[in-house]
Amino acid sequence: MPRVRTGPVTGLIFHVAVLAVLAASAGLGTAGWVVGLSSGLVTFVALGHGLQRSGAQTFGAANWVTATRAGLVGGVAALTADSFTRPAPVTVLCTLSAIALALDAVDGNVARRTGGVTQLGARFDMETDAWLILVLSAFVAESVGAWVLAIGAMRYVIWLATSLVPWLRGPVPPRYWRKVVAAMQGVTLAIAASGLLPPAVATAAVAVALLFLVESFGSEVLWRWRRQSLRVAVSS
Repeated sequence: MPRVRTGPVTGLIFHVAVLAVLAASAGLGTAGWVVGLSSGLVTFVALGHGLQRSGAQTFGAANWVTATRAGLVGGVAALTADSFTRPAPVTVLCTLSAIALALDAVDGNVARRTGGVTQLGARFDMETDAWLILVLSAFVAESVGAWVLAIGAMRYVIWLATSLVPWLRGPVPPRYWRKVVAAMQGVTLAIAASGLLPPAVATAAVAVALLFLVESFGSEVLWRWRRQSLRVAVSS
C-alpha cells in the first residue's frame, strides 16, 4: 500500500480505538457505535477519495493532526448519539471536544511551518470543524432548544445553496473575523454542553454565537451578490 494511503487507514483505526476506549470507560450503546463507526467510515472514504483526486504523494504532518481531531470528533458524535437515550458522560464528551478544538489551532500552524498547505488539507480541516460543531449543536439542543441546530446546519445549508446557485461559488476576500467566529461556535457550544453555566447564560451565549455566525455567512453572501450584480450591470 502506498505510504500516503496509510493516513486514512490509520485514521479509521484511531476512530475505532477511541470508540473502544469509550465503550470500556463510559459505555456505548448501539446508537453510539453506529454513529461513531459511520463517522470513521465516511472520513476514511472521503479522505481516500480526496487523496486520489489530488494526486498527493505524502499525507503530511498537518493531516495527521486533523486525522487525530477527526477521531476525537467521532467519539463526541458517538456520545451525543447515546445521549438521546441515556445520560451522557458530559466530562468525557467535553474533554474530547476541548482537545479537538485545541488541536484546531495546531494543524494549520503545522501545515504552514512544514510547507504542507494544500486545498485537500484545508478542506479536511474545515469538514472536521463543521462535523464537530454539528454534533455539539445536537447535544446542546437537548437542553437549550432545537434552534441551536441552526449553528451546526448552517455550513451544510450554505454548501447546498452554492451547489444550486452558481453565483454563490468561488473564493471571497480573506477576513480574519471569519476564523474568530468559527472558533467561537465550537468553544461556546462546548462550554454550554459542559453545564458549567446557568441555563439562561448558556442560552444567551449560544444565541450570541449564532448571531455572529449569521453575520459572518451573511457578509459572504452579500459580497457575492454585489459582485454578481456588478457583472450583470457590466455585461448589459
